[in-house]
Amino acid sequence: MRVLFVCLGNICRSPTAEGMFRRHLDEAGLADRVAVDSCGIGPWHVGKAPDPRAQGAAAERGLDLSAQRARQLAAGDFARFDYLLAMDEDNLVALQARRPADCHAHVGLFLDFAGLQGRAVPDPYYGGDQGFEEVLDLVEAASLGLVEAVRRRLEGDS
Repeated sequence: MRVLFVCLGNICRSPTAEGMFRRHLDEAGLADRVAVDSCGIGPWHVGKAPDPRAQGAAAERGLDLSAQRARQLAAGDFARFDYLLAMDEDNLVALQARRPADCHAHVGLFLDFAGLQGRAVPDPYYGGDQGFEEVLDLVEAASLGLVEAVRRRLEGDS
């Protein structure tokens, strides 16, 4: 099973989601069965570490994002991943525009897994520290729901 989190530049929301989801996979005993990555729609931050504010907020909750490096969405991601999860509607529209006709992956909004259909993880880049805290709260809720969805799917594949 492979999960990809997608935001605009891959330095705030999607790396935070990647880190949080990894934690919950580990706690659920599924880390060895699910590969996780994140990327951005655009190329602006390729090769850079997550925003220092995102790293700081995550560290306060025991998450280390420092090893992650931004990358841009690649055409092959649609074949490699089972889930491509956008942080907001604009990212979802960009994913759907690039989605190949033969793509069988689940392409949708991450917060749908928190029972927040149609809701966006807000981009904290141009705001204050509270925005990064809100991102963490939202991605934690969605990560818990996604772990359960992945568990059910893996059990169905067994």
